Amino acid sequence: MKHKNGFNPLSRNSAHRRAMHRNMVTSLFKFERVTTTKPKALEVRRTAEKLITRAKVDSVHNRRQVARFISDEAVLAKLFTEIGPRMKERQGGYTRIMKLGFRTGDAAELAILELVDYTLDTEGKGDKKKAAKTGSKKAAGNSAPAKKAKSGKSTDAPKAKAKESGSAETTAEG
Repeated sequence: MKHKNGFNPLSRNSAHRRAMHRNMVTSLFKFERVTTTKPKALEVRRTAEKLITRAKVDSVHNRRQVARFISDEAVLAKLFTEIGPRMKERQGGYTRIMKLGFRTGDAAELAILELVDYTLDTEGKGDKKKAAKTGSKKAAGNSAPAKKAKSGKSTDAPKAKAKESGSAETTAEG
């Protein structure tokens, strides 16, 4: 039970913990997905949720309050222009923690901390791979005639270019 435990200090002093929170929250808003250990994800989620709640209402006061945690102005602008309005109708629960398993080496429990409306762009990558495969098959099937056509043209073209450049060189020298 977590009674009377305000937060997990994560075995760090206050300055290190504060810097880590700031960096992780900035990375979360920048990439909308962060892989970290489960205890860190649980702690960073608390901070991120509060900042997203602030970002839902774009005012000078809220921007200054959030700017205490986020020093990167591009990420701050993204939070107030993209992420905040996306979460406008949602009443909390802006982030999701998915367990990944255990890290090799120290067996720390890993988790992915991401925004709820984050969509993984796997379809675009799969389409590119399929296009590359079909394109390579087409290129492999057409490569022999293309090489013959190129080789036929390329043998004549360099000779012609060489003759032209040779005549130009002789005229330039003479």
